[in-house]
Amino acid sequence: MNKPTDFSNYIADFSPETQELLIQIRETIRKAAPNASETISYGMPTFTLNGNLVHFAAFKNHIGFYPVPSGIEAFKEELSKFKGAKGSVQFPLDQPMPLDLITRIVEFRVAENLKKPAPKARKKVQPTE
Repeated sequence: MNKPTDFSNYIADFSPETQELLIQIRETIRKAAPNASETISYGMPTFTLNGNLVHFAAFKNHIGFYPVPSGIEAFKEELSKFKGAKGSVQFPLDQPMPLDLITRIVEFRVAENLKKPAPKARKKVQPTE
């Protein structure tokens, strides 16, 4: 897989079936977080809104979804049927994507991120002569 430069580039590297799932997830997140920006971070599609919101990535047998530990903790009962870790969950490719659950997790993360102060813009360092 080539190093992706944007979402479309990332999605294009997968089989048509996996592409369809990635597009569904992307659209679901877009609807739940319309003001979020898209970027590639850690080599995977990332939505940002006042900091990192969620990441997702395709693997051989699953889609990894990364809503940070608080996003997992808030929905741990519903996510308990999926394999996961502290800040991630794995949605198997051979099962329907839980788009409603993804929507609710993203909405939770949006509310969470909007409560914190906006990240400060990085100052550009002027070159010394």
